[in-house]
Amino acid sequence: MDKQGLRSRMRSHRRRLARERPGAAEDAAGILRDYLSLKTFPAVGLYHPAASEFDPRPLAAGSRYALPVVTTLGGPLVFRQHKAGDQLTGDLLGILAPGPEAREVWPDLVVVPVLAFDRQGGRLGQGGGYYDRTLEQLRARKAVLVIGVAYAGQEVEETPMEPHDQRLDAILTEKSYIEADWP
Repeated sequence: MDKQGLRSRMRSHRRRLARERPGAAEDAAGILRDYLSLKTFPAVGLYHPAASEFDPRPLAAGSRYALPVVTTLGGPLVFRQHKAGDQLTGDLLGILAPGPEAREVWPDLVVVPVLAFDRQGGRLGQGGGYYDRTLEQLRARKAVLVIGVAYAGQEVEETPMEPHDQRLDAILTEKSYIEADWP
């Protein structure tokens, strides 16, 4: 199946999973604590969930973290410092994000949204390429751990990948933590 066809199918599927699993984010946070603590990373990048995206905020458990901001259409994301309760505004795509007064950071761990994933670290996103450009830029600068968060039901046998697509290092679901099997 091509990327567009898979995206369409998985958006509908994710909406259903989100309705069926309202406590999934808290379950995933409990599982993650068995593998690592976000507090051990100097800078953590999460995202503000839109629509039926898996909510990563319980992973931070009140810690300070950074959220991505679209500052240039077609460019990489910028991460800005945030903590629960801080004011958020719409970025260029209308996604809630910290304003320009928030300090920019280069995350050591990035938690990314997923439409579909496979166990080789393949990730299907929304199709804008923002995370691919951002992860490429971050990985060129330093070592960064990239964890995709998704409902277990979003797993596919193989995600269609192109040369520019960035792989995940691990996937966290409400059922398990999966280390990706890629070189």
